[in-house]
Amino acid sequence: DIDGKDQKAIHVFGVIQNKIVAYTRCFKPGEYFKEASIGRVVVKKNERKLKRGNQIMIHSIKVIERYYNTKTIIISAQSHLKNFYNNLGFYSVGIEYLEDGIPHIEMKKK
Repeated sequence: DIDGKDQKAIHVFGVIQNKIVAYTRCFKPGEYFKEASIGRVVVKKNERKLKRGNQIMIHSIKVIERYYNTKTIIISAQSHLKNFYNNLGFYSVGIEYLEDGIPHIEMKKK
């Protein structure tokens, strides 16, 4: 990735019939934010209605808990997905900001 942090991440792939349908990358505390974090959440459009976003996020949260021994996670969420992340236990912290021209909000899970 252009930010040069891929080498420091655990990459989580959602694979269905040998095709990648979802992806995240997970960071240990202090690597991206002060707390552990999940980023680059991507789900193939036609897989979203099948709850692949929930599945990849639940698995990514478990990866953070297992490998980094923490339950506190920070994400930089696209603002229009706030309710999606609320349903996974994240809550807003701070004010909305632009990232790559898209409104985002920092969210936290404890």
